Amino acid sequence: MNRGTAGPRVITLSRANHYNFSGGPGALPESVLEETQRALLQAPGHTLGLLGISHRSPWFRSIVDEAEANIRHLLHLPRNYRVLFLQGGGSLQFSMVPMTLLRGSRRPAEYIETGYWSQKAIVEARREGPVRVLWNGSAEGYRRLPRPAELLHRPDAAYLHYVSNETVEGLQFHRLLGNQDVLRVCDMSSDFLSRPLDPTPFALIYAHAQKNLGPAGVTVVIVRDDVLQRAPRDLPAMLDYREHARMGSIYNTAPVFAIYVTMLVTRWLRHEVGGLELMDVINRGKAAELYDAIDSSDGFYRGHAAPGDRSLMNVVFSLPAPELEALFLAQAESAGFHGLAGHRSLGGIRASLYNAVSPDAVDALRGFMEFFRRRHENQREV
Repeated sequence: MNRGTAGPRVITLSRANHYNFSGGPGALPESVLEETQRALLQAPGHTLGLLGISHRSPWFRSIVDEAEANIRHLLHLPRNYRVLFLQGGGSLQFSMVPMTLLRGSRRPAEYIETGYWSQKAIVEARREGPVRVLWNGSAEGYRRLPRPAELLHRPDAAYLHYVSNETVEGLQFHRLLGNQDVLRVCDMSSDFLSRPLDPTPFALIYAHAQKNLGPAGVTVVIVRDDVLQRAPRDLPAMLDYREHARMGSIYNTAPVFAIYVTMLVTRWLRHEVGGLELMDVINRGKAAELYDAIDSSDGFYRGHAAPGDRSLMNVVFSLPAPELEALFLAQAESAGFHGLAGHRSLGGIRASLYNAVSPDAVDALRGFMEFFRRRHENQREV
């Protein structure tokens, strides 16, 4: 496997962590798991364990501040953006975004339907105002992303919303969408901080933590100041970005544990990995390894996504028969590979290669795939 340039320290998964290829909650870095384990008994710089510390304490304020500082450093984030740590997952953002930018508007929001999660976002947006679906990939089974000529953006849109990486179908945009005349909103839940990102073309970015950032329970929202000024004045406080910005992400009882682990992950990205450029090198190498295993299998493994739109985070494929897929999953589980079953809406196999999945784990999975193929390639028609 070509792992690119030397430099970043990659944490190898221990026996305790096994090989976690789950679509979420995803793998966490070994050093983060070890530090979290110690903090549960006694948090660094505190007399209490992590689960007993008040969300109003100066200690927790420092944790939120470091998590924000790490994200700002990794993204080179300008001062006119706020970093918020919210609850409710990406699903709540499906509602908070249109409540903020679409409620009461006569101008439609533009949405791009590229898979399972973007479809859910559209349903929620329509509760708040008019929605124009620029492109819908459902008729093709969500196997590809739209080409630039297929997206006829209009300058009168309230905003443009798209999902950068569809975890279910294994599709990922590798280019910026839209134009500067319309606010860009992007759900980056499954590829945020996995590669370099210029945040300045975006009005709002959101990402729940349980892929590349930490455990379930916290969602990172990056929102530009002018977006806050557009929000209706009658929003419930818990659904108002301005209130969370005013309170520094501690409006109510914050998820102390989840934010602490997210802080550790961003610290790991910044100081152990060495930044997003090096994280991208590692992630591209991991994805290339598995896609090569699929492409060189003579059709035994069949990728779901069009090659040009393949995700670096979620490798989705199938086998020639359902019985073979069931056998593959059972034997993979016995061999220590976890979380490989495809999403319930699609089936098949899905290997999620989030930041903390090590190259060694991917090497081992490829070895298992090749071993399984050699033993069962004569059973293509079961």
